[in-house]
Amino acid sequence: MTPGCIIDNSPKNVSVDPTWITGTFTGHMYAYGSNAVGRVSRIQGLFSEAMLYVFDPKAMHHIFVKDQHLYDESLFFIANNHILFGPGLFAMKGEQHRKQRKMLNPVFSVAHLRHMVPTFFKVSEQLSDTFFQKVGNQKQEIDMVTWMTRAALEIVGQSGMGTSFGPVTEEQEEPHYIASVKEFQPLMTLTLLPRLLLLPLAYKYKLGGAWLQRKIVDIFPWKVGHQMADIVDTIHNTSVDIFEEKKKVLAQGDTEEASQLNEGRDIIGILMRENQKAANEDKLCDAEIIAQMSVLIFAAMDTTSSALARILHLLSMHQDVQDKLRAELREARENYGDQPDYDQLISLPYLDAVCRETLRLYPPVPTVIRETQADAFLPLSTPITGVNGEEMSEIFLPKDSKIFISIQASNTDPTTWGSDSYEWKPERWLSPLPEAVQESRIPGIYSNLMTFIGGGRSCIGFKFSQLEMKVILFSLLNRFKFSLPKEEIFWQMTIIASPTVDPTLSELRPRMPLSVSRLED
Repeated sequence: MTPGCIIDNSPKNVSVDPTWITGTFTGHMYAYGSNAVGRVSRIQGLFSEAMLYVFDPKAMHHIFVKDQHLYDESLFFIANNHILFGPGLFAMKGEQHRKQRKMLNPVFSVAHLRHMVPTFFKVSEQLSDTFFQKVGNQKQEIDMVTWMTRAALEIVGQSGMGTSFGPVTEEQEEPHYIASVKEFQPLMTLTLLPRLLLLPLAYKYKLGGAWLQRKIVDIFPWKVGHQMADIVDTIHNTSVDIFEEKKKVLAQGDTEEASQLNEGRDIIGILMRENQKAANEDKLCDAEIIAQMSVLIFAAMDTTSSALARILHLLSMHQDVQDKLRAELREARENYGDQPDYDQLISLPYLDAVCRETLRLYPPVPTVIRETQADAFLPLSTPITGVNGEEMSEIFLPKDSKIFISIQASNTDPTTWGSDSYEWKPERWLSPLPEAVQESRIPGIYSNLMTFIGGGRSCIGFKFSQLEMKVILFSLLNRFKFSLPKEEIFWQMTIIASPTVDPTLSELRPRMPLSVSRLED
């Protein structure tokens, strides 16, 4: 059997004409809400590579949970993250990934998150004060992407690493680090094809260390590549500086600074303390901890800022929902004060419903890819008919086959969620969900959704992200009304969904202005 023969027998339900370079990716990823694509179908990936497209619940259970070792991250994903961020959680497979995950899981516990709430509110209230100054006594359009990114980065800086990247104020000149981080995603898009072609080879065949790879990039007259390398250096060097300072303080033992660090509540500080206590075989090396810092910044910043921008956009489109949510938040402020604690925040039903429904219908990461590590048979919930007329209850996938899993399609499957599955209806979470949702056994770790996927590679910081979203919404909606701008907003279905006002979808830097006005207390 050849790698393509069994995949090619899967039904081809995608109606988009493929191109040789992008395959059916472009049209397929933009065909949001299309009923034309079944739970299992074949598509063409980059350079016309045959891929299996899946959102069948049983298949996803095997991919993410039961047989995770057979369906792991692709070589490109591992190589890309290892070269960009170092030997962190995103760049590890097998036993080393399990070891890092075991060390990191307790760090993101609810017990630790409870202590982070005041830090979250400190940043969100700073953001709210900045909006108050910008708006004045009449409506002003404010770019939500810029400010949600600034706030998310500062929250992860203070609560994640015990440092500040710069206050979320307009008077503060944007620090070099923040400017570098904001340029990272656009440059990732511009360098995608070269990275797809070169990074797996460099990683697989160990073509020199990081210093040699950097020298090679410097030699070539490639401006975008040089910019990308400079940003990676900035991120890495900042992480190293923070780590070395913490390590130095911890080594001092009984000093006042060491005591303060030992009592600190930031994620990396907690990780370093736990790592000191761990058995030798479980300890992480310095390079692994430094890599977690860089990964944490991007995992916590881009996806959360995307989700917050989406919620504010939807609330601007649905003023009745915004009014209802604001009423709940103002009542909570009367009952709990300006800074409710963790349990008070998560107990607000409509705030939770708005967040869940947005994450269901519009997951920040709409798709993920897995690659078979060995020959495998992928079981299906419901048999399908192949192009040769044969009925199949499982699909044979040779080693190195790529599987394109649609998180968005799973979250909006009418078979599971009902005929209104493509509608944004926060109220659906205020009553029991359809029986089909429970019966489908979606393998996600969150609310029968695949938004944060499931299994050993599920999003380790999903509760951190949810808490951040709720704190920022609490601070902003109590003081401001959001409405649509003059320009139409479009969403690009890239690796991380991002908004733009460019109808051609060619603008690489996300932008989403909303009209903001003050409210009376």
